[in-house]
Amino acid sequence: MSAISAFDLARLQFAFTVSFHILFPTITIGLASYLAVLEALWIARREQAYLQLYHFWSKIFAVNFGMGVVSGLVMAYEFGTNWSGFSRFAGGVTGPLLTYEVLTAFFLEAGFLGVMLFGWNKVGPGLHMFATAMVALGTLISTTWILSSNSWMQTPQGYLIENGRIVPTDWLAVIFNPSFPFRLVHMTLAAYLSTALFVASAAAWHLLRGKSTPAVRKMFSMALWLLLFVAPIQIVAGDAHGLNTLEHQPAKIAAIEGHWENDPSQTSLPLIAFGIPDMKAEQTKYAIEIPYLGSLILTHTLHGKIPGLKEFAQEDRPDSTIIFFTFRLMVGLGLAMALLGVAGAFFRWKGRLYDSKPLLVFALCMGPSGLIALLAGWLTTEIGRQPWVVYGLLRTKDAVSDHSVLSLSVTLVVFVVIYFFVFGTGIIFMLKMVGSGPDEYGTEKSPQDANQIRRPARPLSATPDNIDPAPERETEEV
Repeated sequence: MSAISAFDLARLQFAFTVSFHILFPTITIGLASYLAVLEALWIARREQAYLQLYHFWSKIFAVNFGMGVVSGLVMAYEFGTNWSGFSRFAGGVTGPLLTYEVLTAFFLEAGFLGVMLFGWNKVGPGLHMFATAMVALGTLISTTWILSSNSWMQTPQGYLIENGRIVPTDWLAVIFNPSFPFRLVHMTLAAYLSTALFVASAAAWHLLRGKSTPAVRKMFSMALWLLLFVAPIQIVAGDAHGLNTLEHQPAKIAAIEGHWENDPSQTSLPLIAFGIPDMKAEQTKYAIEIPYLGSLILTHTLHGKIPGLKEFAQEDRPDSTIIFFTFRLMVGLGLAMALLGVAGAFFRWKGRLYDSKPLLVFALCMGPSGLIALLAGWLTTEIGRQPWVVYGLLRTKDAVSDHSVLSLSVTLVVFVVIYFFVFGTGIIFMLKMVGSGPDEYGTEKSPQDANQIRRPARPLSATPDNIDPAPERETEEV
């Protein structure tokens, strides 16, 4: 077995940091839209449960948002330190796209986040609703720019190569590259599903413990409604994304399917439900095949076929041993999400949505499944792009910086220790907040003290008028 190289360590370090980071923006995207819906419903209906849920989840949103910002800062530096070849070659495209994300989405989120979190009693309901909506919009704009940059790396267009560097020639073509619409829809829906599963799991936890308040019931009901409708849409979006990938990255699809070559004796392509791909032997061992299903899923016909991995040069083949399983994990969890949505509809029809223990346990166990499926999907698409960092233009081995094994080993260990300590602590704190459940606030406007309403936000304005008043003493006659 060969020793691990600096190239492998650089890939592992970036994979670790980006995998850790993506968990937080995913929940941020979903919770921001969820908060906007909750506030709109409270304004329209004035039901106390919506207000309680808003303040409950806004606290969790704030913690999650902070961890997402901090964990993402490291990645920007890694582009320059560990992947200088990539920055030198493709910085003319990725640099401006990431700058646009900061100038539009991040500034929009940061500008209205303070009003959303701390301005409830300092601005009117209309302006506060607007602030919440702008934060939600900011998260979606951020998703758009990030997905545009990453999608361009998968399906580059709108450029020229001059002096060994990418020069953009058509920004609309760069931004709206062939895979961008499919990946944007797929990622956004994944964020909503991950958040819905997180919310449903939190509600199921409280319902199982006997805390069946109106707020808890509402968040469980809303989450299961979203799963019922969005999970099937995500399956359709994923299918469209797969067809797009087959058109532009056929080697990735062949590796995902563990498909090496077309058998002339077969008129259709079977689906390999399970197997163990062997890159050296160029075969998928112990394959369990389902006739015709591969053709039906991949080409939407009964007799269609796709290129096998043997049709591509060995140096251009993705590693099927990993993405074969990550893809199936993602699909399996996606089907389980759809099943949870259907189960919720069934027990809702039976009038047992909030007291069916099997349903509640199922929802509780599915809590992390959205994030696990998301990570599996990203591993599939990023490892499937290999050996290219910019597909067909720049190989990953040519994008890495010249660092020693020692330096990358030390920094990787430091990252692992710090990330698990800092963000692990944050996650535990956030889960404890979730476990506390929505408070039963007495005031209809906010959970803050009624005396704080409309108090001006000046320094020391929260200080009581009478500080440490002197005790009254009885006067003595001398």
